[in-house]
Amino acid sequence: MLKYVIKRIVLMLFTFFIICTMCFMLIRMLPMTYPEGLTAAQKAEIQALWTAYGYDKPIIVQFGIYLRNIFTKFDFGRAWRLSGYTTEAFDFFLGKMPMTIMVNFCSVLLSTPLGILLGIYAAIKKNKWQDSVISVMIMLFVSVPSYVYAFIVQYLLYFKLEWFPLVVYSVADAGGVFTWKMFYSMVPAIIALSFGEIAYLCRFTRAELTETLTSDYMLLARTKGLTRAQATVRHALKNAMVPILPMIISSFISIIGGSMIIEQIFSINGVGQLYIQAINQLDYDVFMVDTIFYTFVGLLSGIIVDLSYGFIDPRIRMGER
Repeated sequence: MLKYVIKRIVLMLFTFFIICTMCFMLIRMLPMTYPEGLTAAQKAEIQALWTAYGYDKPIIVQFGIYLRNIFTKFDFGRAWRLSGYTTEAFDFFLGKMPMTIMVNFCSVLLSTPLGILLGIYAAIKKNKWQDSVISVMIMLFVSVPSYVYAFIVQYLLYFKLEWFPLVVYSVADAGGVFTWKMFYSMVPAIIALSFGEIAYLCRFTRAELTETLTSDYMLLARTKGLTRAQATVRHALKNAMVPILPMIISSFISIIGGSMIIEQIFSINGVGQLYIQAINQLDYDVFMVDTIFYTFVGLLSGIIVDLSYGFIDPRIRMGER
């Protein structure tokens, strides 16, 4: 097990380095331009910073300087356009994190129990009208992109019912990130984010539990005198949760990744919207911070999910032949 963990970590770091290298090379091939509205003194100051960061050197040398600054000074560059060249890119990135964490954490808390409960109910009512209705809803929610649900939610909850604002309040208007007013404005975004996760968990739970309910040990449990409900709770659910729990763990890890499209539609000032802004405005260092973050979260999530199988079920040992 230890050998497998070390191997996966080494492969993760290698893949992480390759992806970040490719993104750095591609983004640095684009021309550097001054932000608009600067004085001659400010342009001279920016030019001096560009020289210090090695922007006037070959790309491979720039990459070496970039890595050296990260490992020696934890300096990821500056937010040249999005927040003024005096603001460090990493600090600017961290300022966007609370909004992303809040909206995605609430979405996971809503979608996880609903998805599992609907999946359990569909498995128990297999081949009945309840199962058919839930299956049709699952196919609909899985097939339709999340931004379509976002527009539908906005149309119903804002234009028709007028229950919620069209977009999320700013931190200044809500009096902070973790306030009731901020949560109230995030409800439409949370609902839009939850549709796909609910359908995914429901479909997977139904498939696993349906297979478990038809196993031989379930028949043995019934012959020993257990009712259908007792056998389902004590045996079927316990075994079906082995592949389901890693999915839940993955969902909680991915909440810090955010949703670029949903954040853009609802004007959520988080890391997802920041990624799009960095690309549109050619803010190279902010783009790299976002890329490093998303890549690391995605790779780390894969490793944790694989390892969680062994911790959830001791019979599973990753790396065994």
